[in-house]
Amino acid sequence: MRILVVEDDEKIASFIVNGLKQSGFAVDTATDGEGALSLCAVVTYDAIVLDVMLPKLDGLSVIRRMRRDKSMVPVLLLSAMTSVENRVAGLQAGADDYLTKPFAFSELLARVQALIRRASHVAEPTTLVVGDLSMNLLTREVRREGQGIDLQSREFALLELLMRYPGRPVTKTMILEHVWDYSFDPQTNVVDVLAHRLRGKLERNFSSKIMHTIRGVGYVLKTT
Repeated sequence: MRILVVEDDEKIASFIVNGLKQSGFAVDTATDGEGALSLCAVVTYDAIVLDVMLPKLDGLSVIRRMRRDKSMVPVLLLSAMTSVENRVAGLQAGADDYLTKPFAFSELLARVQALIRRASHVAEPTTLVVGDLSMNLLTREVRREGQGIDLQSREFALLELLMRYPGRPVTKTMILEHVWDYSFDPQTNVVDVLAHRLRGKLERNFSSKIMHTIRGVGYVLKTT
């Protein structure tokens, strides 16, 4: 999956690009509207993350030109403007979704994934499965080897995040944003405490490990 990130703020762009790459996407970048249109003319993207306030050509003008040229690539519009009028203007210009700054990366990632699923007509799964571990997202039931596992709300949220990226490391930053929705504090150990508690419930009464620590990074769910 290839994503185009169009953002002239270097810090914000780096934050988004690094997070998307960690999540398995190939990412191209542009710092102005004209550069974005030039890339779209030669590369097929699965989604575009597009800031509203851009040099040379603003985000709304970029979307209008893309739609005029019959491009239907999903666009997530980013803006510091929070009024209803601004959101409506973005959607009417042709954006598929609108996210206001500041935002948690986990929300941006979820919105990008939803746009890609919608564009590819892939239905959101109701059950996640990794090896002998299953999670029903509707009933919130978790089972391993057919045995029910009782989880608290944050344990469930952490496990859901891990199960959506089987075999791939999930960083502590992503976990904090997904479970607690605040920026990463390197001094806190809440992630480690929660992960230890969840791991005990997933492995204590079972024959094999399924949740693994990636030192200095985070955690990964995989069968051994």
